[in-house]
Amino acid sequence: MAASISFRLSKSKGLLSIAASSRTFGCQFSWRHFNRTFSTRTTLQSQDLYWNDRSDPNEKTFDKILIANRGEIACRVIKTCKRLGIKTVAIHSDVDSRSVHTLMADEAVNVGPAPTNQSYLNMDVILQAIKETGAQAVHPGYGFLSENTVFAAKLADIGVEFIGPSSGSIHAMGDKIESKRIATKAGVNMIPGHDGEVDDADACVKYANEIGYPVMVKASAGGGGKGMRIAWNDQEARDAFRLSKQEAASSFGDDRMLIEKFIDNPRHIEVQVLCDKHGNALWLNERECSIQRRNQKVIEEAPSTFIDPDMRRAMGEQATQLATAVGYTSAGTVEFLVDSKKNFYFLEMNTRLQVEHPITECITGIDLVHQMIRSAKGHKLLHQQSDIPIDGWAFECRVYAEDPYKNFGMPSIGRLTKYIEPTHIDKVRCDSGIKEGSEISVYYDAMICKLVTYGKTRQEALDVMVNALDSYVIKGVTHNVPLLRDICTEESFVAGDITTDYLPNIYPDGFTGKQLSASENNNLAAIATIIYIRDQILSRNFLNQTRMPASSDLPTVWSLSVQIDGRSVPVSASCGGGYVTVECNGQKMSILDSLDFSAPLLEVFIDGQPTLLQLTQRLGAGKYRLRYLGTVFPVTVMDEFASEMMKYMPERVPEDLPTMVTAPMPGVIKSIAVEVGQQIGEGQEVCVLEAMKMQNSLVAGVTGKVKKIFFQQGATVDEGDLIIELEEEEAKK
Repeated sequence: MAASISFRLSKSKGLLSIAASSRTFGCQFSWRHFNRTFSTRTTLQSQDLYWNDRSDPNEKTFDKILIANRGEIACRVIKTCKRLGIKTVAIHSDVDSRSVHTLMADEAVNVGPAPTNQSYLNMDVILQAIKETGAQAVHPGYGFLSENTVFAAKLADIGVEFIGPSSGSIHAMGDKIESKRIATKAGVNMIPGHDGEVDDADACVKYANEIGYPVMVKASAGGGGKGMRIAWNDQEARDAFRLSKQEAASSFGDDRMLIEKFIDNPRHIEVQVLCDKHGNALWLNERECSIQRRNQKVIEEAPSTFIDPDMRRAMGEQATQLATAVGYTSAGTVEFLVDSKKNFYFLEMNTRLQVEHPITECITGIDLVHQMIRSAKGHKLLHQQSDIPIDGWAFECRVYAEDPYKNFGMPSIGRLTKYIEPTHIDKVRCDSGIKEGSEISVYYDAMICKLVTYGKTRQEALDVMVNALDSYVIKGVTHNVPLLRDICTEESFVAGDITTDYLPNIYPDGFTGKQLSASENNNLAAIATIIYIRDQILSRNFLNQTRMPASSDLPTVWSLSVQIDGRSVPVSASCGGGYVTVECNGQKMSILDSLDFSAPLLEVFIDGQPTLLQLTQRLGAGKYRLRYLGTVFPVTVMDEFASEMMKYMPERVPEDLPTMVTAPMPGVIKSIAVEVGQQIGEGQEVCVLEAMKMQNSLVAGVTGKVKKIFFQQGATVDEGDLIIELEEEEAKK
């Protein structure tokens, strides 16, 4: 029986919507595409977002603030300053001269070449920029100089306010060895470990055995997951000490190391504190930060599903006790590890604004940047602890330019050829510092955006996040949206059953992309079929095209085969009456055949449920790449003859090149550990590659002799570049 199809056409806010409903099959199939009229900048950074922010309208503030940072956090600070009528000064490196934060600020000053030690970490040049522009205060954001005691002290010397804590507080809490001693005196629960600096690798092994494996080896001045590694035996302890020490020196200019007991399967929960210069200290609830890879956070939420009111109060009180003990005067975060029995232990205090601060702002309504500015100016906090609510739920997904299929995220570089943020969706906030055409470089962090969603309940906020991830258009670089989207729909995560070991437990063989169910596979096959038929019709309608038959010669009924991930799906499709009807494995769907498949984002309704699609690439000969449910699937549509001939095609055998040491990501060669002619063993380190401030040890795949070294220390390499070639031993061949 033929389906009864009705269509409706509507256009509003740049959105073209075409819907088709089938009464016969109980199936609804419709498409929408999004025009480029949507703004790629967030519109949620407004007074309405900060419904609980408090200040005296007559209180004085700064006239001009310099932001000693770049990217999204610089943009974030500038937005609050604009709302308050404060002029801003951006600093930028040579390669950031046309970046978003540079263009947003009222003034911009070039502080040097791309390498951070010559620009964003160059205190002398930044201090000169402060003097030349007349900035009265400096907001450091996070990273770079945000926890640098020397920088804070130099600002105090020239009478410029540091929008953050005092130099003494930064020193006390930034030094993990000293912070543990202070926290113990303040009555904060502590993790067992060595109370002091670890001098060398031998001492690291000694202390590790005294504490008992596993241990965490980490930089005293570290943060953001850098300079930190887990060791399970003596050899790993030596390697962890060496690599973390190098990483700490590169990232923080401070390579002192410490060691402590690693608590297996914990949750990572942090408490936001807010203090002023009058002795007032508040805790603004907690954030769950357990979803991590390589000790770096991936997804955060506020509040935590694991924390009850009594535990929340206990953690908050300990956090403010610690802040008060060091005379803290700004926004900061006290991080805890929490075991399965709800015992919590002090991890560290971050004396700065955290990357994940937006989710706290969502559930409390407080503009943390504004309150930092008020505290720096000397104003009292106008909130009481009873004024701090938990209103709803918020998630933050860190969208990175990295390949999630490689160890959950190896950096990717390139230009954003297409970029559309999902800010058209209600309850979505995008904190980013890039735009279409921006360059993701090897010199800086690979973050594209902090994608934040909010809801009255956890499930509502999570549903909004899934929709936002599906609606996010990013082309030009590899990104981690497939992994983020998969996590947000995974059973344990949805239930709130998570630990810091979530990723290796859920994806023991690494992330391999969305695993399609039978019905999802059918839906994707049907969509690919419609695109293929449409392409076939269009290819026969070009003027002066004589090599192909006219579109009128095409069949009205198509028998096709769609290959998805090596699986073949037989499809029957018929054209007529202005629409295409597709049947695959008993499921029938109809769609108008005159839609624009060149749009960056398409929406299809199947059985009344919306599904977002992106046609990311046309490769010709019926080959497409479709982003569906977060993952890009290579899809091939063939007619019956081509499908039959595929049976006789030999399978491609992947190359095995153990003698080649190649770059797994773009980066800079930090060190070369071998020389030509040297005999080395399988698994031996040959070089260290630094990418986005992270140290990565590359090892030999075979026992043999070093035949050739193609790059030297300090050289920049692209992903796949051959760095070292080995000559395998004869006995091993």
